[in-house]
Amino acid sequence: MGQLAPDIHRELHRFHVLGDLVAVELSIRGTFTGPFETPAGVIQPTGAKLDIPTADFWYIEDGKIKEFNCYVGISVMLAELGVQPDFAAAVAASTTASG
Repeated sequence: MGQLAPDIHRELHRFHVLGDLVAVELSIRGTFTGPFETPAGVIQPTGAKLDIPTADFWYIEDGKIKEFNCYVGISVMLAELGVQPDFAAAVAASTTASG
């Protein structure tokens, strides 16, 4: 992400403590000024502002972090990068794969 948006930062919104779980609501923000490498090739930067909804989950055991998971709103991120879904290709591929 640092190459994609060198000015990237995390904007924290809320923390929730639920026993041994800490849930964090946040946004990943920055400007799309670096190349984004994908399996299909490189998407060139557009200067678009990114504001990607994200959730972090910290699992605590015996006062130590046992596990950490970060979930990113990938559909929002791709739309902000200018990537449009190709539903027709996905439907065609699933029809070909199933029979």
